[in-house]
Amino acid sequence: MKISRFENFYVIGVISIVLILGSVVECGIPSNELNGFNYPAINCRKHSAVLTDFGGVGDGKTSNTKAFNSAITNLSQYANDGGAQLIVPPGKWLTGSFNLTSHFTLFLQKDAVILASQDESEWPQLPVFPSYGRSKDAPAGWSSSLIFGTNLTDVVITGNNGTIDGQGSYWWKKFHKHQLKITRPNMIDLMYSNQIQISNLTLVNSPAWFVHPIYSSDIIINGLTILAPIDSPNTDGIDPDSSTNVRIEDNYIVSGDDCIAIKSGWDEYGIKVGKPSEQIIIRRLTCISPDSAMVALGSEMSGGIQDVRVEDVTAINTESAVRIKTAVGRGAFVKDIFVKRMNLKTMKYVFWMTGDYKSHPDEGYDPKALPKISGINYRDVTAKNVTYAAKLEGISNDPFTGICISNVTIEMSAQKKLPWNCTDVAGVTSNVSPKPCELLPEKERLDCPFPSDKLPIENVRFKTCTFQSSVFS
Repeated sequence: MKISRFENFYVIGVISIVLILGSVVECGIPSNELNGFNYPAINCRKHSAVLTDFGGVGDGKTSNTKAFNSAITNLSQYANDGGAQLIVPPGKWLTGSFNLTSHFTLFLQKDAVILASQDESEWPQLPVFPSYGRSKDAPAGWSSSLIFGTNLTDVVITGNNGTIDGQGSYWWKKFHKHQLKITRPNMIDLMYSNQIQISNLTLVNSPAWFVHPIYSSDIIINGLTILAPIDSPNTDGIDPDSSTNVRIEDNYIVSGDDCIAIKSGWDEYGIKVGKPSEQIIIRRLTCISPDSAMVALGSEMSGGIQDVRVEDVTAINTESAVRIKTAVGRGAFVKDIFVKRMNLKTMKYVFWMTGDYKSHPDEGYDPKALPKISGINYRDVTAKNVTYAAKLEGISNDPFTGICISNVTIEMSAQKKLPWNCTDVAGVTSNVSPKPCELLPEKERLDCPFPSDKLPIENVRFKTCTFQSSVFS
């Protein structure tokens, strides 16, 4: 697929951001007059500073890695005194990887752009994630993400539609030429952390995954526009990984991989760590990903995935909607998945489940570790211009069970003899067109379930926070 198609999607993304981020106050304040603007956040800060207070230069050429690290180190002293916020003013701020601190807000002004350095010396190497056992691109390790944090509490990354540009083309070229010695950096990794907000930003061209909370909890990700070329490798949009109590709302994603992928570890390493992803709500997502899924469950799911709720989502020119990916050796489970009100246009598959996803970290996986897939519920789906209604492939002697699909209308792009392809699955359907496979028999007047209770993260409300330069000005 040609990049020109992506450019069209990019224009759509720029237009859509006006709607997605409409609640954010437009301020356009010059960098030397930054007092007096408000923004929504889970917590407000008592102390403030601007990146230029620490020698930051926003010319797009000067490295600001030291400025970011110096600013955050200095502001960390206020963690127990009301916290602190660092304002990135308008300009282009080139930087390598930097680490966040607790009770901290990173705020990007309108027209502020954080540019990821292409100098590999500014990207420290990290050990592999414990639940993965090895890194993806190369076995040696992982490059630290552009924005990184571990063992943090109360972290906010937000802005007035500022931009973070991963400048991923440098890394994509090395990936395609097999020149990588360690795995490409993600844009944002937060590990072993809680009370996280990532919101109201435009994220473009990550070298690999964009937003990746791992072993974390109490997370809100909302109002993001995420854009990558549709042929860029492994540019997942949002990947909650072995994380709990997650709210993902009002995001627009164009990606070369899954728009959202819920993960929990890889084969024997994920089984050993045993930390599931659970209590996750996804709503009001728009996704464009011609070669991947709107929402993927897996394929790395060896810590388990459960209680995932997806509602009011739209996919356009996307390979599949809510897809399950797993394999022999993964173990664990994907269960209690609830999906309703999907609006789909130009899809290869509406329903896709794969039990033979051929990807393992090494030869040490246990072939007796079979994943249990059960309680998968879809309802109220409208899809147009679809190539295949469903491709549902369980595992021999380990069928996917408890599948429920109701109130679905699929308009096929062309007449197919077998619009549904099903093996090793069991469940029921109701009011579904075209007629499903025999393994999913019709049951009249059935509405597949969707929970009526709220997850704890849905009760979190934003406060109105104000920037006033109270520390260094």
